[in-house]
Amino acid sequence: MDSRVIGLTSPGTPTSPAIPTSPPTSRRPPRIPRPLRAAALLLLLAPPLLTAAHHARPTPYGDHLTVHATVHARVRQATAATTPPQPTATHFRTLGAGIEAYDARTGETHWRYTREDRRPRMSLPVRMPLHARVDVITLWDDGMVTDTDGRSVRWHRALPAADEWLPAQGGTGVLRPLGRGVLAVVTPRRVSAYRIADGDLRWVLPAREGCAFEPARAEHHGRALLIAQPCAHAAWTAQLIAVDDLGRIAPHRRPLGNEVVQDGGRPRPEHLNPEKVVARHR
Repeated sequence: MDSRVIGLTSPGTPTSPAIPTSPPTSRRPPRIPRPLRAAALLLLLAPPLLTAAHHARPTPYGDHLTVHATVHARVRQATAATTPPQPTATHFRTLGAGIEAYDARTGETHWRYTREDRRPRMSLPVRMPLHARVDVITLWDDGMVTDTDGRSVRWHRALPAADEWLPAQGGTGVLRPLGRGVLAVVTPRRVSAYRIADGDLRWVLPAREGCAFEPARAEHHGRALLIAQPCAHAAWTAQLIAVDDLGRIAPHRRPLGNEVVQDGGRPRPEHLNPEKVVARHR
């Protein structure tokens, strides 16, 4: 029998040596150094940690502005629509420790603004025609005056020495709108005027020595605001002053208010300062 057929070899036939083969081994992944693993873990945890820190940090002045989701949905639908939506009649009310904007027809709440451990003394809605919005200016029990349009708290202004007069005053007559987007804040010691658009201080009128303004005893007469200033030893003409958006009304006055006069004598509106739209925390 042929040995080549059956795969056998005869005793005299030389055989080729067997080639040794190594057993199969599983390939191990490359070893990642420990510092790189720690860095990768930090990268994975960074977004949730930053988000938690953002929500945990204290808000400036204790502000909490809550805008209801239905308002956001209505804004998105209005943006996608081909025709502009009809404006919704919005009213404002002081409810508990906050200010609310609501639809007078449906009663739906649009937004709510509160401050931690503070209560509003009075609120004043002011329509801003150039910005197509309504700002709500609020005096709080710590003497802070704020402005919000329901999307953000635009500015904060602190009244000096408010704890000396505000508890007894109760906020009556303190916030007085003037013409051309200016707000007068009447306190016993001074009258301060702020530009509503950005909270910029326009002018300050202190009370006469030995006298004090009475915020509750103030009345609008045309574009002027007449404010009582009782004095013990002064003529009655000195116990009443008139102011407007440019300051105290007096003969030959030099306005220090809301306009800049060009060389030709025609007034032009002063540009807003964008850095003052949102007040920084102090």
